Amino acid sequence: MRGQGHVSVSIHGAMLRLHSRSLSIFAAACLIAGCGSDAPTGMAGGGGGPESVAVVTVPVQQKPIAVQVEALGTAHANEAVEVTSKAGNKVIAVHFDEGQWVRRGHVLVELDGAQDRADLAAAEAALAESRSAYERSRGLFTQQAVSQSQLEQIEATLKGNAARVASAEARVADTVIRAPFDGRVGLRRVSVGALVSPGTVITTLDDTRTMKLDFDVPEAFLAILKPGLAVAAKSVAYPDESFDGAVESVDSRVDPVTRSIKVRARLPNPQGFLRPGMFLTIVVSREPLPGLVVPEQALVPERGEVYVFIVADARASRRVVTIGRRSPGEVEILAGIAAGERVVIEGTQKIRDGSAVHELEPAAIVAD
Repeated sequence: MRGQGHVSVSIHGAMLRLHSRSLSIFAAACLIAGCGSDAPTGMAGGGGGPESVAVVTVPVQQKPIAVQVEALGTAHANEAVEVTSKAGNKVIAVHFDEGQWVRRGHVLVELDGAQDRADLAAAEAALAESRSAYERSRGLFTQQAVSQSQLEQIEATLKGNAARVASAEARVADTVIRAPFDGRVGLRRVSVGALVSPGTVITTLDDTRTMKLDFDVPEAFLAILKPGLAVAAKSVAYPDESFDGAVESVDSRVDPVTRSIKVRARLPNPQGFLRPGMFLTIVVSREPLPGLVVPEQALVPERGEVYVFIVADARASRRVVTIGRRSPGEVEILAGIAAGERVVIEGTQKIRDGSAVHELEPAAIVAD
């Protein structure tokens, strides 16, 4: 019995010593873990400094940047008119083919003018008689055989008959419809034998050797708009063609609803590709002006603002900027940075204001 008690005491003591050793090991582990929790996150290899982010930067450059305004517009003929009849009469001849190019004064349509020519002949006869009577009266007036009042009455009759001749001549002229300018006629709207009334459209006439191009530009670009600016237009009908011209005039008023201003340009059209009413895309270009330029990928938009990251002394600094003109792949910066500062173009998603960074060349690939 005594032997068994001695064995029990020994086993119990061994267990106490094992438990005490386990507590010591656990305490040491907790102490190590506690000391480790005080170390800042992102330690690199136990060096004691925060880990820097690799970014690609480029310097802010000052260089000329082109001013371009894109718009949509409609083409119009340089001169365009609907050829109409001033008189009501019957068509007796048509002297044009649809689509024909005609010169100014070319006879397009003749109306029946028999009655008007007869009226003209009667008026001319009356004028001739009045002129003869006036000449005789002047001779008699010098002989005091005709009074001053009688001579004046005869002279008034002469003038009235001359006016009737002019009126008859105008009516006869209205029976012949001529082209008012050089141009291309459109579809024929009347036929021989048709009775037309005043205002009836005979055809259309367009001078398309030069085209007018009207388009709207936002008022923000008003300061750069002026006659002579280069214009390049394109049409879906001729995707490989560019129609070049220049701004001719700028409207005197800004539309209060759309806040835009109408601009008119002229485009030479020697081959006749452009037709009135065509829809064109337009680029208005101005001579390049100097400005601070950064790559477009440097911009970070957020909550209505645009900012960039500037790198100095291995730290990233966030700057809110004001952007201006754009060209392919580049943006002008009006305020917020200076020439020569280095902006981040790759790696902006990985950094914050004040982040530690190290710079790579633009050709380098930033690791994820």
